[in-house]
Amino acid sequence: MIRNVVLVRLKSGADPQAFAEILASLEALRTPGMQGIRARPDAGLREGNWDGAVVADFEDASAYQEYDRDEEHNRLRQRLGALVDTIARCQLEV
Repeated sequence: MIRNVVLVRLKSGADPQAFAEILASLEALRTPGMQGIRARPDAGLREGNWDGAVVADFEDASAYQEYDRDEEHNRLRQRLGALVDTIARCQLEV
């Protein structure tokens, strides 16, 4: 299984409502081989955290690659990019 972890740091002044809408749309997205996805803003439990995260699990590398190429995913990624200062990504074998 592949776990995709994405951390997002927003630009100063980014619209939190727009961010929440994009995260909700990402969380609703389904692609073949996706086993689950969570896209949420940070809970605010510790100072200095990133502003939000997306964590998604896939059957295998090819299911992750299909998600990475998915048209709707890339449309949402482009919308998110307008709000983001920094993104960190990692794909883990679990």
